[in-house]
Amino acid sequence: MAILEVKDLEVYYGVIQAIKGISFEVNEGEIIALIGANGAGKTTTLQTITGLIPAKAGHILYDGKDITRVPGYKLVSMGIAHVPEGRRVFAELTVLQNLKLGAYTRKDKEEIEDSLKNIYQRFPRLEERKNQPAGTLSGGEQQMLAMGRALMSRPRLMLMDEPSMGLSPIYVNEIFDIIKEIHKSGTTVLLVEQNAKKALAIADKAYVLETGTIALSGDAKELMNNDQVKKAYLSE
Repeated sequence: MAILEVKDLEVYYGVIQAIKGISFEVNEGEIIALIGANGAGKTTTLQTITGLIPAKAGHILYDGKDITRVPGYKLVSMGIAHVPEGRRVFAELTVLQNLKLGAYTRKDKEEIEDSLKNIYQRFPRLEERKNQPAGTLSGGEQQMLAMGRALMSRPRLMLMDEPSMGLSPIYVNEIFDIIKEIHKSGTTVLLVEQNAKKALAIADKAYVLETGTIALSGDAKELMNNDQVKKAYLSE
């Protein structure tokens, strides 16, 4: 069953149309990858789903409910978390304070502490650095913190925007292993990623965005063997 449905979505920046009537769906329990070149509309799509950018036309359904006009802060308590491009941690706050902010919609103090323990088990480095300002972490550690902060809201659906951007190869591998773990623990994932090879390797289905339209879609493993995709996104 589709946990997220995007129908005929159109988004504009002023007079420029960034998203041109795209439609796709994410079924519960899947990892769906959105791949494409810079400027294709990937980040805009995620930001529109989470209410950061208004849609000009079309509909976004979550669990069958129309959330097209629901503000972003309300979506968190509905079970949607967004790990933004560039990590966006609160640099002057500690790691622990950043994580606790992820649980701001929750009131269950004991369960929040349990969630924190789970995050530390998944990201031991965050526990080691829990009292450090987030701005002093490495890029890879900040990405882990952004993911941990999102997980503190106990999301059913997690949107991740370029989680491997700017990271060393070792951290890239680690981040993708963590995405697989998050998925295995029951969270549905919509992944925007420029590293198409890595994204397609872990995804169930994928959509290829080109200048605001969906140019290709299908089973992720089949798209890995598609000549058009290979030439545009998988060549070394």
